[in-house]
Amino acid sequence: MGASKTDLFTEQQNELASMAKALAHPARIAILQYLVKTNACVCGDLVEELGLAQATTSQHLKELKNAGIIQGTIEGASVCYCINPAVWKQYKQLFNSFFGEVSLGNKCC
Repeated sequence: MGASKTDLFTEQQNELASMAKALAHPARIAILQYLVKTNACVCGDLVEELGLAQATTSQHLKELKNAGIIQGTIEGASVCYCINPAVWKQYKQLFNSFFGEVSLGNKCC
């Protein structure tokens, strides 16, 4: 596989692509929706909520945590997760800016 050549793109383009990659699985979207809906730290309920294996759920949580969009704290034997408000705000601003840049008209092929 060739080099990704990310240096050809702006910092904002690379950041937006990285954010999109972190969101690019329906299980991760479901996790985020559940955390937003719950609006609290969630400990251990995600496996039952998603219906996925513990290992699969953990891998998706790891990807979201690596992207910074969720944060986790250890409480006893379990890890509790919640939305990272600062990063959530950053995602929202970047995606709103990206989608707001386009003014779609009827002159498309």
